Amino acid sequence: MQKSIVRGPWLAVLVLVSGPVVGQQEPISLSTVTVRATAPERFLAGQKLQRIDSAALQQFRFQNLSDVLSVNSPLIFKNYGPGQLSTVSFRGTSPNHTAVLWNGINVNQPMAGQTDFSTLPAVGFDQVSVQYGSAASVVGSDAVGGSLLLRGLPNYNEPGLNASVGYQFSSFQNHQAQAALRYAGEQTEQGQFAGKTVVYGNQFNNHYPYRQRGYYYVEPSNAYQRGLMQDFFWRNRRNSQWALNAWFTDNAVTVAPDDVLGRERTRTQAYRILSSFEADKWTARLGWIRDVLDYAKSDFSKPSHSLTDRFLTRLEREFGRGPWQVRMGGEVVHYRARVDGYGGQLITENRADIYALLRYQITRLTVSANVRQGFVTGFNPPLTPSLGIDYKVLQSERSNLTARASVGRSYRVPTLNERYWQTLGNPNLRPESGLNAEIGLTSRTQPNSKLLLTADLTAYRNRIDDWTYWNPDRNYRVENLQLVVAQGLEAATMAAYVQGRWRVGGRLGYALTKSSQQRAYDVYARDIVGKQLPYVPVHNTSLTAYVERQKLRLTVRNQLQSRRYNTFDNSQSLPGITLTDLIVQAPFRLGSVRMQLQGQINNLFDALVINVKNNAMPGRNYALSVVLEK
Repeated sequence: MQKSIVRGPWLAVLVLVSGPVVGQQEPISLSTVTVRATAPERFLAGQKLQRIDSAALQQFRFQNLSDVLSVNSPLIFKNYGPGQLSTVSFRGTSPNHTAVLWNGINVNQPMAGQTDFSTLPAVGFDQVSVQYGSAASVVGSDAVGGSLLLRGLPNYNEPGLNASVGYQFSSFQNHQAQAALRYAGEQTEQGQFAGKTVVYGNQFNNHYPYRQRGYYYVEPSNAYQRGLMQDFFWRNRRNSQWALNAWFTDNAVTVAPDDVLGRERTRTQAYRILSSFEADKWTARLGWIRDVLDYAKSDFSKPSHSLTDRFLTRLEREFGRGPWQVRMGGEVVHYRARVDGYGGQLITENRADIYALLRYQITRLTVSANVRQGFVTGFNPPLTPSLGIDYKVLQSERSNLTARASVGRSYRVPTLNERYWQTLGNPNLRPESGLNAEIGLTSRTQPNSKLLLTADLTAYRNRIDDWTYWNPDRNYRVENLQLVVAQGLEAATMAAYVQGRWRVGGRLGYALTKSSQQRAYDVYARDIVGKQLPYVPVHNTSLTAYVERQKLRLTVRNQLQSRRYNTFDNSQSLPGITLTDLIVQAPFRLGSVRMQLQGQINNLFDALVINVKNNAMPGRNYALSVVLEK
């Protein structure tokens, strides 16, 4: 079996090659690149969309996207420790209510229906956008609470070769290494190519000098993460473009490694390959994704083995005249899964989507009206329409104010585990169905060339019915029991000021989240109606401030979260979180080689952080990194 896993990606490469808003911390000037195929943002008028800027990604280049997003957005993460599982909560929903799109395709692991954010390296993506609220009409299943949009972009405007190599050593004998090549050819009569290659490897030994903190146990563990990301683009003189994107990962986590009887090891591997072709308003895609999971307890020689394959094809056509743009398309995905927990038999499933996306834009008004219908073997997903409006209330040379509003249906197809797991799975589950509405204001003011101010305010309500629940009263058999309403308020403001060689700025964000069960499905469930869902804090605040002189930069980050309940009846809770990090960056030049040194102190005040019941996070820790570029 292992040999077939190794051969799989290379066979798929041959097949694919042969076939056809708010959130920037400071203004950054980027080259204009036209990429039609992976731009769902254009059809999301009325919804909050936050693009994480390149400065933040560079600052976190040795870390994962949960580290980036936890201080640059109101998202909540449940983290088990360095190199271990990190799951997200969008606006009071669960981890499998988030769609993670890599170059336009959903890469959530199909067995659990979610993504481990600790395995998403910040260094691997050219653009990271956070889309809040339901986007099922544009994205499809899973986009109930929100979506994460990850993209690789060609840079045709800078021909040549850029190479970088970096290394970071941190506390507990943890270290990370990475190397990247970015390249582009000169424009010729035949066309032009561009691309990048990124290789990374992280080792988390987690040799903690303590076994407990504040009477809470610090769970021993070790982990490794390895990956290869490859993007290649080619365009001809008529601006038709072919792209090949590949991403291979190998990650493993061992809990309690010194306990021979109690130790647990989880190894996950992913092979993702996508080929795209764009010409004359047509876009065609062909992709293959393989997810491998091996779990073992005590004896690692005979792990439980799970393997799923997805084969997808998508065809889209865009139409436009004047202020109107319409994109129509369809996608077909074939699933094949062989999982020990399902009894070892081969499970197959077909899914299809047809959709129509409309955008209308005039001087001050932008409207999106979208609709999608999904088809799944043995299921009947609901029709998911959406309507969104952006209107520029004020527009001048130095400032603007935009109002937005949207409403849309959403759905989530139950995961493979929820349907096929022996004894506990339920093949008769219904797809979850949601209704999301939000309104917001976004402003941008630049009173002079030295100062930039932005602000964003959003209110939302998301009602999700038939929420699946592993019912303890039925020996944890999964059922459609819950009706959850998540509602809240999000606010963020940013300032950037430049004076001579000095640059100062910061971002302040706040989120109020009320997420609770609204229906009693049995007599015992009455105690949880109206109670805050576990591990969702009501209040979440983040602050980032920086000062820079001649590119020597000092950054302070702070996170504050209110207490989180760890029981459905809110009878028990975990203490609130106050985390402060300090980062110093210094550039140097050694001839033609640019060098960037960065020192970091995490949890500066050695605060006690409990993310998971009875398991404390590490205390104050340090990291030192160096990056060489040429």
